[in-house]
Amino acid sequence: MVVYLGKRLVGLVAVLLVMSFIVFCLQAIIPTDPARAMAGPTAPLETVEKLREQLGLNDPLLTQYSRFIGKLVTGELGTSIRTRQPIAADIRKYAPASVELGLVALIFGVAIASLLALLQSSSRNSGPIRLLVLATGSMPIFLSALLLVYTFWFKLGWLPGVGRLYVRRFTGPTGFNLLDGFLVGRPEVSLDALSHLILPGFSLALPIAIAVSRSLNGALVDVMKQSYIRTGRGKGLSDTAVVLRHGLRNAASAPLAMIGLQVGLLFGNLLIVERIFAWPGLGLYTVQAFASSDLPAVLGVSMVFGAFYIVVNALVEIAQSLADPRIGL
Repeated sequence: MVVYLGKRLVGLVAVLLVMSFIVFCLQAIIPTDPARAMAGPTAPLETVEKLREQLGLNDPLLTQYSRFIGKLVTGELGTSIRTRQPIAADIRKYAPASVELGLVALIFGVAIASLLALLQSSSRNSGPIRLLVLATGSMPIFLSALLLVYTFWFKLGWLPGVGRLYVRRFTGPTGFNLLDGFLVGRPEVSLDALSHLILPGFSLALPIAIAVSRSLNGALVDVMKQSYIRTGRGKGLSDTAVVLRHGLRNAASAPLAMIGLQVGLLFGNLLIVERIFAWPGLGLYTVQAFASSDLPAVLGVSMVFGAFYIVVNALVEIAQSLADPRIGL
């Protein structure tokens, strides 16, 4: 385990270096002028040139890249053109909302995927379930999110469709409203946060659920043909008990790999879902940075999510080895 973690740490550093080079090249190639964007479109040329000198944009590219790497090592990602705040501070401010939404979406997605896979494996006629999975999987995420907003918020009024809370000016110790409500002794805040999480969380969960359920169902089909499954049935166990006791763990490797892949795709979906639900997280922050030509903020968030994706995949590999001892690290 120690050797594996050491190798993954070295790989993480190497990948981040490659990502930093790509990010720096994009920042140098894209014609957007950070000094002009920061000074404003009506600022005189002298002001823009002075700002370029202060930002070091007139230095040689090698000098700029060395300075860029030095800032990354110390955790500095630059200054946002739109908010005029350090990008690292902005990420710390908006990350809890995205992490909370992403975790809820993963829980929803894995739960729905497990239910669909179990229904397909235990049902004699799984045609309607397969048709439902196919129809839902072919729907783009922006369409499913808009349908959920229109149905459950606009038409029925059952669930809120925008923001994180009805309660204004609530600041918890962790930034996770679902947890902070209980920590400060205000369970109504947690219930409020949960009601706001359902629609965006379910929107993000649908692609995860479809992909993981198809992977899990395919793995279960192969596992259920093994001899130890027939032995379990011979002992008098029901099909559900056989699947739960002996099938799921042996079929967990492929679904875990698919979950790791879906986490990587989650960031792209966050941009869409947070924009639709006005969710104040990193997805909405990135969309607003795009609209403002705030390239440093976009690249800073991309670096953070790249590192996060590498860590998640390492955790997925560890979970695969725990679920199936035949898989070595």
